[in-house]
Amino acid sequence: MSASSKLSLSPAKMGGFTFMGLMLIITIMGIALYAVGEVWTNAQKRAQEQELLYIGDQFRRAIKAYNRHTPTANKLQAYPASLEDLLKDPRYPTTQRYLRKIYIDPISGKAEWGVLRIANGGIFGVYSLSGETPRKQTHFKAIDQSFEGKTKYSEWIFMPASAPPALPQ
Repeated sequence: MSASSKLSLSPAKMGGFTFMGLMLIITIMGIALYAVGEVWTNAQKRAQEQELLYIGDQFRRAIKAYNRHTPTANKLQAYPASLEDLLKDPRYPTTQRYLRKIYIDPISGKAEWGVLRIANGGIFGVYSLSGETPRKQTHFKAIDQSFEGKTKYSEWIFMPASAPPALPQ
């Protein structure tokens, strides 16, 4: 037997190396796809949180504007009875709008919101109904500092002031 024949590999042995190489490539691709999926999921969750913060601020501004535009003779109705009152203020004969639409909660995907009511039933704040844990825990804007360290999105309450107002006497 010559030296060259000892070094040559049979086709069956070559197939084994090809199979192992293919398995290694598939494993590496699987790990890479998992990593890309994690990055994409995190980016999507951050985008949803940013959208929730924007929408919550729109509700906050609308409630504040509704309150500011309360007729002096009607101070008991200084806050909306429903979110729809922010679309068309029932206290005026002409159309007064404070929101363009009732936004969909970007976390739950539904148009349902939790509401914080004052003693007379008026809405003073809104919040997501999601019980998921937020990824964002710090570095909020000054108006949203109370959200730091919250364990659920439903604890992010968007209201125009820090505490519900007392009803006028």
